[in-house]
Amino acid sequence: MNQQLNIAFIGAGNMSSSIIGGLIQGGYPANQVMAANPSQGKLEVLKDKFAIQTTNDNLKAAQFADVLVLGVKPQMMETVCNQIYTIPGLSDKLIVSLAVGMTVERLNALLRCQPAMIRCMPNTPSLLGLGVSGLFASKTSDAQNQFVTQMMENTGQVIWLKSEPEIDRLAAISGSGPAYYFLFMESMIEKAVALGFTPETAKIMVQQTALGAAEMVKENNIPVSTLRENVTSKGGSTAEALRVFNEKQLKSIIDEAVDAAITRASEISKTM
Repeated sequence: MNQQLNIAFIGAGNMSSSIIGGLIQGGYPANQVMAANPSQGKLEVLKDKFAIQTTNDNLKAAQFADVLVLGVKPQMMETVCNQIYTIPGLSDKLIVSLAVGMTVERLNALLRCQPAMIRCMPNTPSLLGLGVSGLFASKTSDAQNQFVTQMMENTGQVIWLKSEPEIDRLAAISGSGPAYYFLFMESMIEKAVALGFTPETAKIMVQQTALGAAEMVKENNIPVSTLRENVTSKGGSTAEALRVFNEKQLKSIIDEAVDAAITRASEISKTM
């Protein structure tokens, strides 16, 4: 990873903080990382924890950066871009946007230029280094793509996308996906409690089962369907539970839910 580049984050929320933490823990020079945020409290936490540079001035951060990470909410993006678009050399910087729904075309319009840009769609497990980040590049070099790959690998797996619309599809699987699993786990916990287990015991049972199942998928180079079959004895209790899932058309429900998420994401993008 090229450690000669200055990286600035506008926005010091959880996702920016997780990326910064991964960079510093991976050996990136702290004096070449800067975070900008109106909240002095958030900046003090980052400064104390990682010894990076901080500022309340978005212009200062943008001027400092070779790589500028826009980590603000979509509704704040226009305000930020109106602050920074006048700085000299903006079009020569690499822009990384974490904003949901903000297309490259829209960001170029707000920035009044067409810099090298990468849209990044991480998910919440990235906060634990266990995330998935979808990346889509516009006008970037191989070196820039490699730099951002290494930056985001500190938060988990990286998937490069060939077209911008794929971001909405990835978001419907990995971006929204944790909520789907949480709903399933929540329902399992509630059922365990109804069966007489304490909430604490129910949570341990469900979380460890989910963790173990995920680890088995990761560690075994066989289809998930084979793992499912290995747990399912013909005529047994697991088979009976799966029969109910199939009769209630669980797969069709998942298909419909993911399609709904993609449609909604596309609608949101058109309003930004």
